[in-house]
Amino acid sequence: MGVHTPIRCFAMSSGNAFVRVLEEDPELAADLDPTSLQLATRHAIAAVEVIAPGVWEPVRPADGGNGHLGVLVLDGLLMRDVTFARAACTELLGRGDLLRPWDWEREVMTVRPQVVWTALQPVRLAVLDRRITAIIGRWPELVSAVTARAVRRASELATTQATSHLTRVDARLELLFWGLADRWGRVGPGGVVLELPLTHQVLGRLIGAQRPSVTTALSDLTRRRVIERRDDGAWILHGDPPGLAN
Repeated sequence: MGVHTPIRCFAMSSGNAFVRVLEEDPELAADLDPTSLQLATRHAIAAVEVIAPGVWEPVRPADGGNGHLGVLVLDGLLMRDVTFARAACTELLGRGDLLRPWDWEREVMTVRPQVVWTALQPVRLAVLDRRITAIIGRWPELVSAVTARAVRRASELATTQATSHLTRVDARLELLFWGLADRWGRVGPGGVVLELPLTHQVLGRLIGAQRPSVTTALSDLTRRRVIERRDDGAWILHGDPPGLAN
């Protein structure tokens, strides 16, 4: 992009909260040169939607969402439950994930699932509407980075799907915990700490298993010191990820 290309400025209502997206999520701008980074950071401003813990009902944008990239999770933790008949699966979403939750209403499906969104923690979303989409589109590096977020989410869903086909529930859980630790874990003195509010029911939906089977598998993993649950509800992973042990 030529640095002298004019960028149109847009008036914003002072009654709403706004953020500089590249300051909130600097990884998106990792491939920009310093001059482009300064210019993009100044103009890539988005409105913020705050979600309190509990059920969240996304609302389609007033303009229909055409030209919108979606919403970008800035922080917090969301859970998406998709249910067909009595079968349910769960997806966890957090910082850096790109969503277009209103698209479910638009798609024509022979069997329409029930979709429920729940904020497990307070969540902040940056609204990537038509205005900021036009700004981001001026830098191929930003377009590539945003696209990569959508591809990352698809890859994580594919990994979760593959994990759910493993025969042993304890093996599914171990892989799940280490996958979650890649994004939400931190190294502590006793192992990798995962501070996520994961009930046995949620774990079962994440790996495609019934809650009693999850409880049994967790007991086995705890007995073998693969995982441990602290009194505050956090999980601790011991040893090495599956397949990496010496």
